Amino acid sequence: MNEAIHAEWTKLRTVAGTWWLLFAVIVLTTGLGAAAAAAVTCSYAGCQQDPVKISLTGTTLGQAIIAILAVSVIGGEYATGMIRTTLVAVPRRSTALAAKAVTLAAVVLAASLPSVLGSVLLGRLLLPGSGFTAAHGFSAPSLTDPSTLRAAVGSVLYLALIALLALGIATVVRDPAVATGVVLGLLYLSPVLVHLVSDPHWQRHLQQISPMNAGLAIQNTTNLRGLPISPWSGLGVLAAWAALALAAGGLALRVRDA
Repeated sequence: MNEAIHAEWTKLRTVAGTWWLLFAVIVLTTGLGAAAAAAVTCSYAGCQQDPVKISLTGTTLGQAIIAILAVSVIGGEYATGMIRTTLVAVPRRSTALAAKAVTLAAVVLAASLPSVLGSVLLGRLLLPGSGFTAAHGFSAPSLTDPSTLRAAVGSVLYLALIALLALGIATVVRDPAVATGVVLGLLYLSPVLVHLVSDPHWQRHLQQISPMNAGLAIQNTTNLRGLPISPWSGLGVLAAWAALALAAGGLALRVRDA
């Protein structure tokens, strides 16, 4: 297993696109979060906004870059035929996929940490200028606050789980373009479909099982009782999606020819 992880790390770090994508994750995540913090307004006390969630808005864009990176980890090998070399070097296919998952998760966690920390810091600097002040009942986002810390840590884990979800789907689909479309569709179209449902009961249920809706519940720090699903339970739903995708990918890798 150690040798397989080392091989995957060597492949990942020697591809120039990897570093550009990781750089894009940091820039776009923090950039969109800063833009949201600067654009939103809170002109009265109790304006029903969640300043921490606003600061972390950029994760909704950063996850797309991470999904593209995750798909390329195995989809690129299928596209070039390198997957045959990988499976010759690591005959146990479950080990090969596990090594990819471990390496990918580590790299994404390393990029997600500065992305999320930068978003919280920029939110702390910009939100008071948008009306999120003590006079309106808000304090600046701080990692010393347990709810803010939970949202930040959960956001880092959220992005890592998105990577694993995309890796599993790409292993099943094989084609990089199709796999990217499937992952992005699952993430961004499911919230749209939720709002097309008129029945409040079914709408709430769909929000509880949608990977993006449920997973991003971890970022909420206000009005938690009004959420369709609790923060950690929502992240657990996303973890279940990722685990299911990886299990399906592992099965497909074992039963199909490279």
